Amino acid sequence: MESLDAAPTRPVKVAVSGAAGNIAYSLLWRLAAGDVFGVERQIDLRLLEVPERVRAAEGVAMELADSAFPLLATVTVTDEDTRAFDGVDAAFLVGSRPRTKGQSRADMLEANGRIFIGQGRALNDGAAEGVRVLVVGNPANTNAYIAAKAAPDIPRSSFNALMRLDHNRALSMLSAKLAVPAAQIEGLVVWGNHSDTQFPDIEFLTVGGKSVAGDIDRDWYENELIPRVAKRGGEIIEVRGQSSAASAASAAVDHMRDWVAGTNGRWVTVAQPSTGEYGVDEGLVFGFPTTGLNGRASIVPGLDLNDFQRERIAANVEALREEAAIADQLFTSI
Repeated sequence: MESLDAAPTRPVKVAVSGAAGNIAYSLLWRLAAGDVFGVERQIDLRLLEVPERVRAAEGVAMELADSAFPLLATVTVTDEDTRAFDGVDAAFLVGSRPRTKGQSRADMLEANGRIFIGQGRALNDGAAEGVRVLVVGNPANTNAYIAAKAAPDIPRSSFNALMRLDHNRALSMLSAKLAVPAAQIEGLVVWGNHSDTQFPDIEFLTVGGKSVAGDIDRDWYENELIPRVAKRGGEIIEVRGQSSAASAASAAVDHMRDWVAGTNGRWVTVAQPSTGEYGVDEGLVFGFPTTGLNGRASIVPGLDLNDFQRERIAANVEALREEAAIADQLFTSI
């Protein structure tokens, strides 16, 4: 099927997996309102769920219909990957298997491997040219690695994982610490994996064009900001009693909107397949400082890194390397 850019008047076709879940419940209304693809672009939504959750997804579709969105052309509910991803221009892969009590990380990766290999293959066979795939379901980086590997005919750069939530969390905390609006802070990146090894990097921060890294207390940075961003999801569960679904959906909207429309030179964090930048193994899906232009996400090149940054990046590379090794073995058995 022709790309979205080649047919700018047709509805954009968007698939959302885990469509009956809490993240999708917040995400779908933003999509239907035009917050990602624009307020003049109609949208065809494909809601993908596992068979036992299709009925709940049908209820979501009913609510979307009752909202009478002018841009919402059609809503399709299905439990078939091939139907969900046929001709899609964008996919939000939200549904995944969480790690259960007593389950090893290898077991969790294997359970998710079966999901994301199947979805990657269906995207490979049916997605539109230029498809953009954002993996939200955790472990997001390695799930994106798996889906990309399962789709050899789609450029690996078409697969991203969601680390914009980590970026937004760090931006909010820095805004409070510096007592300036978040919109005035530039040069932030959260390197690495969406896990406890990730780290928000303050070395390139500016406010009004002026470097502010030296104004931030180093002890606060290393011992509060870095671990708090990594553990923010658990903190919200403890306070709210539920996971951070709405902020994850909002971050997914931010990510895909910037992927489509660009960032106007502003840095954002994008977890995308490495081509060897900053010593990261080729193919690993890694959080990098990124700018967007004309639908293309480009890693910021040539940054001068200190020992602290290099050590933290290396720890993330090692963690993702181990996950990728487990994921690679799944392709021989699935």
